[in-house]
Amino acid sequence: MKILLPVDGSKSSLNAAKYVGKLAKDLRSKCTVTLVSIHDDVGLGHVKQFVSNSVIDDYLREVSEKELKGAQKALDTAGVGHNMAIKRGNVANEIIAMANKEKFDLIVMGSKGRSGIMDAIMGSVAQKVSNAAKQPVLLIK
Repeated sequence: MKILLPVDGSKSSLNAAKYVGKLAKDLRSKCTVTLVSIHDDVGLGHVKQFVSNSVIDDYLREVSEKELKGAQKALDTAGVGHNMAIKRGNVANEIIAMANKEKFDLIVMGSKGRSGIMDAIMGSVAQKVSNAAKQPVLLIK
């Protein structure tokens, strides 16, 4: 089973990583887990005129590494092998595109992320992914 685990550093995404660790151990079949950190770069529009893309990429990589650390530790503790990806773009769209392109069987993600007040205006990433994904989506509190 191929599991896609989007991570944003929030408590619910860490809970999702812990759940995937338990799920992968409980399943009798081999699981592959891909952690992905995605940053919406719309907010970086103003910064791009003053800072080079390489500086922005370095910054986002550092932020992603911090966000992924807790999930990596949870999967390592559970003895579950994993790989990682870092992407930029519309978060929900990138999750769905990655899930389709790489033919993931399941998307597991936290039900509440880091976006806060924007959820009330635009709808949460979890809601968008669960509505649009072809794969089953498991939301963890």
